[in-house]
Amino acid sequence: MAKRKTHSASFKSKVALEAIKGEMTVAELSVKYGVHPTMVTKWKKQAVEGMADTFSRGSRQARDADHHVRIKELHAKIGELTVGSPH
Repeated sequence: MAKRKTHSASFKSKVALEAIKGEMTVAELSVKYGVHPTMVTKWKKQAVEGMADTFSRGSRQARDADHHVRIKELHAKIGELTVGSPH
């Protein structure tokens, strides 16, 4: 049985960008890059849908800050449980 190919994020972005440009058809891109046309379409759709997040102000920083706060809370809770345990 054939092994599935894995493609890097940079490869997928390159193919998706060309698909978005529309200078070549999906079929032509498929042949050029050696991937199934469905994959080209899927990567293009993911790229277009993800664009809004790219231009959202502070969304990444807000998520990162929330993540760090949550980690600190969990570490504090672990510390409480460790200190309070009967060991």
